[in-house]
Amino acid sequence: MKVLVANLGSTSFKYRLFDMESEQQLARGGIDRIGQDADSNCVVEIGGRTSEVQQRIPDHAAAVQICLDQLTDPQSGCLGSVDEVAAIGFKAVFAGKLSGVRRVDNNLLETMEALADVAPAHNPPYARAMRQLQQAFPSIPLVAALETGFHDTIPEKYRTYSAPYEWKEQYEVQRWGFHGASHRYIGTRMAELTGRDDLKVISCHLGGSSSLCAISGGKSQSTTMGMTPQSGLPQNNRVGDFDPFALRLVKRLTGKDYDTLLDELSSQSGLYGLSGISPDLRDIEEAAAQGNERAELAIDVYTADIKRYIGQYLAVLNGADAIVFTGGIGENSTRVRSDVCAGMDYAGIQLDPEKNESAKGEAKISRDDSRVEIWTVPTNEEIVVARQTVEVVSA
Repeated sequence: MKVLVANLGSTSFKYRLFDMESEQQLARGGIDRIGQDADSNCVVEIGGRTSEVQQRIPDHAAAVQICLDQLTDPQSGCLGSVDEVAAIGFKAVFAGKLSGVRRVDNNLLETMEALADVAPAHNPPYARAMRQLQQAFPSIPLVAALETGFHDTIPEKYRTYSAPYEWKEQYEVQRWGFHGASHRYIGTRMAELTGRDDLKVISCHLGGSSSLCAISGGKSQSTTMGMTPQSGLPQNNRVGDFDPFALRLVKRLTGKDYDTLLDELSSQSGLYGLSGISPDLRDIEEAAAQGNERAELAIDVYTADIKRYIGQYLAVLNGADAIVFTGGIGENSTRVRSDVCAGMDYAGIQLDPEKNESAKGEAKISRDDSRVEIWTVPTNEEIVVARQTVEVVSA
């Protein structure tokens, strides 16, 4: 069975094609600037060969058609025909109580559209693209793997806000959590690497969007993101945790309305807002190394919040067997890993500086005498979605 996994942005489409009998990745590609007045870069990698074309792409359905044309090209493709694609799986984000993994239907799409204000950067492009693909490729099943699904196992005491209970009952206001595919992969992969299925793992997905998850025996027990992906850790340009009552003061002093202030919190805050330099940690680390105090503060705030949540999750799990760093920052920033683990000896967390500096791919970077193992593990959200898609289509 061959499954195409789609990762959508408002103007982008990234994909991977898997042969699920062997879980071999057959191809990967991406298209940008969809629906814009500019040529898109259409890149595909098949069998180690990369090709690129530029053309105008009006919508996501056209992007998928180009993708399928590339994959079925008689000279360079890896498919004989489109009929070989058994399903398209989507790493979808939020649909409230319609969580888990499910076939895409009108009920799901209408729910995603109605809840767009929870995930404004994700729900609208996904729902729009799914509708386009339903019409363009009616014979290919579409499957949505909701990011919230992995967190369905979180106990109510860690999911429930102390707001009026009616908000939870009537409006589904609770800590939903996100990055489910990544945290699920880390829990599964660590069990494979250690040969244990009872591990207590603190998964640190750190990138443009960051979250931590406390995992016990492969199941989510608590996570940093709450009702929306705007909460939890500071993000590249999103605020993370923030006292909402501060908005009343800022509104009065600036004369700005609440929507404007919320837009600022979701687009001009986080690492970008603190540093005033860039939303990219690489730029911020470079500036900090040159003595920029705001850049240094941005890194300090980011790593302090990560450390704060690790302490919380040591309490939730009653200790930990492993802390895992993943995502673009988690896998590549030696400074972030070092700063997070510094001063954690009391909890048996001891980083090996030399291993940390040389780590590539899957690597254990803790000292030999560290009670808690520290790892870097590249995440693979796409294979998780592909596996879930196969389960739904086969059922």
